Amino acid sequence: MSFQAYLDAVETKSGLTPRQLLEIAQERGYDDPSVKAGVILDWLKTDYDLGRGHGMAMVHVIKKGPAIDAKHVGSTGSHRDASDTLWLDGAATRPA
Repeated sequence: MSFQAYLDAVETKSGLTPRQLLEIAQERGYDDPSVKAGVILDWLKTDYDLGRGHGMAMVHVIKKGPAIDAKHVGSTGSHRDASDTLWLDGAATRPA
């Protein structure tokens, strides 16, 4: 499953785009470097019933932004993506 597919599934499961979740996380201060992933995962599980894999995709976005390692772009691995930048504004609005 690509990184982008994880974020698309986060949107389906939570009813919010990754960008909306990112904004909520920032309001809560979860983007602070001192906040551990476990705290964010607990919040995402409690409020949105997201499991660890989907939660960790959001942790990456909250902590590091939408850029992903270029080694996944165009690869054939399980976490392959078409771009090194994740689309956070919802699957329905993603450019083709």
